Amino acid sequence: MPDKCPECGQTYMPEPGFYYGAMFISYIFTGWLMLIILGLFILIFKWSIGASFAVLFTITAILFVWFFRISRSIWINIRVKHSPKWYASILEKKSVSD
Repeated sequence: MPDKCPECGQTYMPEPGFYYGAMFISYIFTGWLMLIILGLFILIFKWSIGASFAVLFTITAILFVWFFRISRSIWINIRVKHSPKWYASILEKKSVSD
């Protein structure tokens, strides 16, 4: 993950421990995903519990990094407000100085 946003310069690590809240978002997403996958394979496809858990663990292992990143993205978008007007004023100042 880069240190700063290439567009607006927002630092992605505003303070130590900033992303603790992202763990809760990740927990909610993975919990619901697990329930949906297990319900789908056990109730709809009539698979055994062992086979359903094997598929669940495989899917969770593959999507682990994606859940990690999307949770961090959601958390920073909740906590840090982007101001397009502010960004436009920065671009104007930059183009004038060039």
